Amino acid sequence: MMMFFSTGIIGIIVGLYVAPAQAPNATLLITFLGVINLSLGGFFGWAFLNQAQPPSNDKRKKKRDDN
Repeated sequence: MMMFFSTGIIGIIVGLYVAPAQAPNATLLITFLGVINLSLGGFFGWAFLNQAQPPSNDKRKKKRDDN
């Protein structure tokens, strides 16, 4: 997750400030890939923070179907 965020930020910085002087044709592509990396970092962060809780193995908490 942090790898996506860090490479996304670096990609945007390189795409906006470094690439226009070195490779003007690749500016949009590098910036776009940086945005994709930031999006992936956000998605994996959301997925990590919204993990489902594992089911409990405690038999006292189970509902009984004796009725």
